[in-house]
Amino acid sequence: MVASDLDPKFTFESFVVGPANRLAAAAARRVSDAPGTSYNPLFIYSSSGLGKSHILNSIAHHAARMHPGFSVAYVTVESFLSELTQAIQAGSEEEFRERYGQLHILLLDDVQFFTGQKEAQEILLRLLDGMSKSGGQVVLASDRPPAEIDGLDERLLTRFSGGLIVDIAVPEYETKVAILRRKAEERGQTFEPGVAEALAKHAFTSIRTLAGALNKILAVQELEGRQVKADEIEALAGLQEERPSEGPIAGQQLLDEFGSFMEELSQTVAQRVGREEEPWRRLLQQTAEIFEKDGYSGTRLRRILESSEPPADPQQVVDQFRRDIAQLREVEKSLASAGNPWPEAAVGVLKDPERLGEAASLLASALERVRPFLRIGEGPWLDDLGSNFDEVLIKAAGQLVTEDHPEYNPLYVWSGNRENPLAIVAATARTFRGKHPLLNIAIVSAAEFAEDYIRALADGVAGAWRERWWDVDLLALYDAELISGTERAKDELFHLLEASRRKGTKILIAADRAPSGIDNIDERLRTRFEMGLVVEALGKNLPKGAGVLNLEEAPPEFIQDDDLWGGFMRTSVSDTVIPPIEEFETGDRAGLMPTVDDSATEATPAEKAAPAAEAAPAAEATPPAEVAEAAAAPAVPDAPEVPEAPAVPDAPEVAGTSSAWSPSKENVVWDWQVIEERIVELTELA
Repeated sequence: MVASDLDPKFTFESFVVGPANRLAAAAARRVSDAPGTSYNPLFIYSSSGLGKSHILNSIAHHAARMHPGFSVAYVTVESFLSELTQAIQAGSEEEFRERYGQLHILLLDDVQFFTGQKEAQEILLRLLDGMSKSGGQVVLASDRPPAEIDGLDERLLTRFSGGLIVDIAVPEYETKVAILRRKAEERGQTFEPGVAEALAKHAFTSIRTLAGALNKILAVQELEGRQVKADEIEALAGLQEERPSEGPIAGQQLLDEFGSFMEELSQTVAQRVGREEEPWRRLLQQTAEIFEKDGYSGTRLRRILESSEPPADPQQVVDQFRRDIAQLREVEKSLASAGNPWPEAAVGVLKDPERLGEAASLLASALERVRPFLRIGEGPWLDDLGSNFDEVLIKAAGQLVTEDHPEYNPLYVWSGNRENPLAIVAATARTFRGKHPLLNIAIVSAAEFAEDYIRALADGVAGAWRERWWDVDLLALYDAELISGTERAKDELFHLLEASRRKGTKILIAADRAPSGIDNIDERLRTRFEMGLVVEALGKNLPKGAGVLNLEEAPPEFIQDDDLWGGFMRTSVSDTVIPPIEEFETGDRAGLMPTVDDSATEATPAEKAAPAAEAAPAAEATPPAEVAEAAAAPAVPDAPEVPEAPAVPDAPEVAGTSSAWSPSKENVVWDWQVIEERIVELTELA
């Protein structure tokens, strides 16, 4: 049971995670994955409009998917007090306590309104104690921390403080840009370059006021049939800020109209003719058994089977179940082609259609993790510039290429003539690639670095984004002075430089001024720029094109052989055809036996022989390094769109075979899930 007044748009997938709310979002995911096991109660506080209600709704939606038998209630204190008052007047106070006491998860919003409500506080205190004993999870939200709620009973204050207290701050610039782009995309609109950035620079104190300004821009674009320009933002945002409290946001009302499609389809009441003989039950039962033998979870179908009434369209239920498993297979194949950086996170997720959204988020993070950096084009090497720059500079750059532990790392190169430091960056990168073709090189401007961070935030893959950057062997950052125009990206760059230094990454930084001349950066970042060697690049008579990077797309670093098994084992239990419900209605028991579809898509070896993986704890079903932010992927009603893996070349053919390698039957190791089901009497083979 889940409260019916939840907002279907407020999910973890639609929540943009940034530095200001990362801890709150991660804690919320943890309690929804494993209620009552940690952070109990979880107390979230922030100013109005920063996402508390969004997070509470997200917990309810996610817990309903992960724990379908749980009772979950999302209620505001105002509604709680109203129910309590009615119960007292009707003499049903005990029923009120019992109803709330049976909950598995209680999500209580606007806790600050318990001020002065002595009787309500007493009832809440008993309720919290009862849920704590029964293992129930409590999540509380307020506009202030517990200690600042006036008139709060000391015993309640102790309970509130006994779990985890976490705040949500005002989002910084990069997160605001990511939110604006995500919201515009949800509305089917786009921005002109610089529009989202200009709007995000305004000092909005809440997401609601930011959404209000966004709605005004989108309304102008929609009604006037044109794109708003960046220089118009000042006037539009100013108008929005003059009227911050004039009723509900118009755009929010428009978005609410789309919420109805998330409601469950009403089920048709059918006449019961005996539970075991009803055709729809046999259809769902057999479908569940077939896929469970292949290691997939049939919980969704078995939950329906527990009902006394059939679904509106049993065949549609089965078809959707099969489509979701087909999506899981595509995710698994794409993960395999991407090297599956987090195999532990995939355990359970790839075998549960209920977790298709998590699987898609995991794939998005995996593809981000292995996304290749741009490659440097052809041009002069360091040796070619020996006569154009000071010998000290060329030797210091050469150490980045040849030495395991260069004396000057990072090497900071600057000049008022932008071409000079770019020439050093390009030549160093080319020389490094020539000497170490298998190592990872990242060449990026400070502005592109910040923009890439915003994109990762918007896509919900910031954790994988960090891991990708931290895995670089040579980091070449040019136009470093532009980092001063960012906010959170400066911190990300600092942490990247710290991680790179510990790993032994070679670092080359280029700018148009010395570190001391870069304004609006923390001293800790400035000291990282200066801790190696700072040298002015006084170039002369540079070869033509020396200061041009010529960056180009790199080929993917992984391949996938789609026909690895050479046609051997082309069918599996999962490729069986489920008869339509009409065949069950004939009463012919022989019609219940599945047949093999010869035209079915070839399954991968993992689909045929992989043992059924036990579902990993939900808290572990996300990649390391804060890939819980992947929850920011967009929510889809049925099956989320699976990101496509990068194109890979075909495997080379071997004469006389259909694949580069094909095992003989004698050399195949079969890993059966349940060995008893695979034993065949010899007489049957005669």
